[in-house]
Amino acid sequence: MPITEIKRAGLAAAVKVARQRSTAGRFSQRNMATAVDVTAKLTDKSLFKQTALVGAQQVTSSKVFEVTDPATQAVIGTVPDLDVAAVDAAIDTAHDAFVSFRGTSPFERARVLQRWNALMLENIDDLATILTYENGKPLAEAKGEIRYSASFLEWFAGEAPRAYGDVLNTSVSGHRALTIKQPVGVVSVLTPWNFPAAMITRKVSAAVAAGCTVVIKPDAETPYSALALAELARRAGVPDGVLNVVTTKTALAEVGQLMCADERVKKLSFTGSTAVGKLLMAQSSASLKKLSFELGGNAPFIVFDDVDVDEAVAALVACKFRGSGQTCVCANRVLVHTRVYDEFVEKLVRAVSGFTVGNGFADGVTHGPLIHARALDKVTHHVADAVAHGGEIRIGGSKLPGVGKLFFAPTVVANATPAMAVAHEETFGPLAAVFRFETENEALALANDADVGLASYVITNDVRRALRVAESLQFGMVGVNTGIISDCATPFGGVKFSGFGREGSKYGMEEYMVVKTVTLGGMPPYAS
Repeated sequence: MPITEIKRAGLAAAVKVARQRSTAGRFSQRNMATAVDVTAKLTDKSLFKQTALVGAQQVTSSKVFEVTDPATQAVIGTVPDLDVAAVDAAIDTAHDAFVSFRGTSPFERARVLQRWNALMLENIDDLATILTYENGKPLAEAKGEIRYSASFLEWFAGEAPRAYGDVLNTSVSGHRALTIKQPVGVVSVLTPWNFPAAMITRKVSAAVAAGCTVVIKPDAETPYSALALAELARRAGVPDGVLNVVTTKTALAEVGQLMCADERVKKLSFTGSTAVGKLLMAQSSASLKKLSFELGGNAPFIVFDDVDVDEAVAALVACKFRGSGQTCVCANRVLVHTRVYDEFVEKLVRAVSGFTVGNGFADGVTHGPLIHARALDKVTHHVADAVAHGGEIRIGGSKLPGVGKLFFAPTVVANATPAMAVAHEETFGPLAAVFRFETENEALALANDADVGLASYVITNDVRRALRVAESLQFGMVGVNTGIISDCATPFGGVKFSGFGREGSKYGMEEYMVVKTVTLGGMPPYAS
């Protein structure tokens, strides 16, 4: 729908809050037998929200979509399938709230973020349970994500008062210049399903610290973490209208276009595929809003021959198989020096053989399902393609229908070559394809042969080589002798077709601010 045709209906009329019959908690007759009660596992049942949030209103709709547990395919709930008019009203609400919120003290915003952080940690069990239900990752891993998510609230609580400006000397005698950092305005946040809590806090905490207001559109696969976090934000004292959560599935394209083209929205932050990022950038051109994109990856993991192989395998396991390989920064191409190649593959297979795949709520499970059938099909294709090009399956390599519809066995493919699809496409699944190399230059050529550049890794005990290779890798992030690089204190982001902008760290808040220059004339000369 063209933006010029969107009718600016008032919030009450657009969403019909409290005047239409709520569909929260109701499921279609088709799936009634497979529905589960998420709240049965929660201490605070009110954290499981099946309504969108606009201002102070819990928004319902006559049109909903179902959310399923990827481990069991059971329906865990419904949320409103909002149309463009309802999202337009949410933008209006955020726009109105910005008028007052921009003037709040950064110290007050810091205190709100601190309270939000404390509430997340107090409710970690319930938040992790909701996350496991909608995403499928094991409960212990879900708790790890909640802790990671909360760390951004703590970090940006500290950063909020530190939006320093400068006093500048000018070329004109008697003039001085000041720079002031101010919030950019209303921010649209589009988040993915693989980290449904962390991708919210990493973006929103920086925006709130800067003094912005936010409209969040979580992925339709995983809306409940966003809604639970919004409830805790409300309890922490985030003012009404500062944080809004809109849910949609059938109107996704139209809502995306609105968020990009609407001039009330001054900033768009998106995590997702490169193809969608290009589309959003094109749609944002007319409004000239600020953008930050974290897009596709194809991470190389380079293992040199001077390392402890056991340590190298442990680093890869942490990097490659976390989230069943469904992380933006997981290794996609494992490049191992020929001298340690056979030992590395043998020990990697041994480590993978110790995994337990299953429902994330079951004791001892280390790896859960893939998120949907498309993800399962891609892993299946990459494994078949690797075998067709001479790859050898050393462990795994097949679906696990006995475990569930969306489970795939963690897989190691040896003798990988650049001819395989996995060499050029991000798998986003539990497949470790192991390539050989002989020289440093060969490893760098293989690693940099990608049009994306998000994360990369190098394992070596040679300090000079570590620095040399790190500087030569064409990626936004490099992990040296570690498979874990994500941290609230370090800038997260890529280069090339992996996008631009940085999240987290002292740079993260800059993405949500603009610099204003104030020039003062008529300054008196120095006293004699």
